[in-house]
Amino acid sequence: MNKQFLENIKIALQSIKGHLMRTSITVSIIAIGIASLVGILTAIDSIDNALNDNFAMMGANTFTLQDQARRSRSRRDRKTTNPKIEYKEALKFKDTYNPVALTSISYRASGSATVKHKSKKSNPNIQVLGIDENYLKVAGYEILYGRNINHHDLSLNSNVVVIGQDVFEQLFNSSKNALGKVISINNKRATVIGVLKEKGSSMGMGGDKICLLPITYLRSNMASNNSIAISVMAANNYEIESNIGSAIGKFRSIRRLRPKELQNFDVTKSDSLAKSLMDNLKYVTSAATLIGFITLLGAAIALMNIMLVSVTERTKEIGTRKAIGATSKTIRQQFLMEAIVICQIGGLLGIVLGILIGNITSYTMSTAFIIPWIWLISGVVLCLLVGLVSGIYPAIKASKLDPIEALRYE
Repeated sequence: MNKQFLENIKIALQSIKGHLMRTSITVSIIAIGIASLVGILTAIDSIDNALNDNFAMMGANTFTLQDQARRSRSRRDRKTTNPKIEYKEALKFKDTYNPVALTSISYRASGSATVKHKSKKSNPNIQVLGIDENYLKVAGYEILYGRNINHHDLSLNSNVVVIGQDVFEQLFNSSKNALGKVISINNKRATVIGVLKEKGSSMGMGGDKICLLPITYLRSNMASNNSIAISVMAANNYEIESNIGSAIGKFRSIRRLRPKELQNFDVTKSDSLAKSLMDNLKYVTSAATLIGFITLLGAAIALMNIMLVSVTERTKEIGTRKAIGATSKTIRQQFLMEAIVICQIGGLLGIVLGILIGNITSYTMSTAFIIPWIWLISGVVLCLLVGLVSGIYPAIKASKLDPIEALRYE
């Protein structure tokens, strides 16, 4: 049995070598299908892991009060506009809210700033945030060296800055101590007092492409239309919902909203963005899977046609083999093996390409390199099934050829 199996593989490889051009086209189609499937799903898995890691760093027990997103309104409410969260409202909330929870106020001045130090400058993709003394802990950042912004900096409107790893590396080449150096942020000078530990990023949203300044200084010197965000870290996960409820009540009170008035601000949990992105990734995964299966269906049809042509071209060979004792079962196994070998060659090539494409995409998005064992095994099994499905009909047709008629075939 094993000898017959090896003989069939040998004949299959000889046939593939004898029809190299035709086989190469089929192998390429299969490889493209598997590569697109494995590549996209590898990238999605990597992004998914990065999202989980980054939002886990921020903590599932964190929520944010922010401006309410624009929504369609009824005719009665059409003239009503939701006010932006003002700094004095945020300060009052911070001073009077739950003392057990940690509250932070932040202000996003820019998402496309350029930072300079002497002759060096960053890419114009640096986030500039005004923060208070609690922001780093609430947002999941840690100081690598130097210090955090403190009450003294806030009260004096000090032009000091804590920089992210990407900014540090672009301006100081990772070898020079940045502390005490003066940098320019959109032509505003600030002294570096701290460098953050690397946090990483998700889908290009750079957690390390960041400059953090005292919110008091930033509001006076880099004013923008962006509003204040109030972030709250509950003592633990069990208190998050009760803290959200009390925070809504407190901020409604600060804004003097009557009980019947609609809430004019949003509350977002730290993991809600991750969940939203992951839900969207499911649609991308479904689309990628559909594209891959359609490509593989085309490959299966192409392979079946090639095998049928091969049966016709090798009619005399089949007749000769049957005349010298080959059974219908042996002929059937031979042609089925050829289809499976072609599929596996294309599948292995596609898996390698898919892993490379997926991880190159992941690298450009600053996510981790992964080996998708599930998709790797699935790709091999899928190619086996494609080989069986596309090869069974030609194999049966070849096995049913009459040896006398086959030998007469011209």
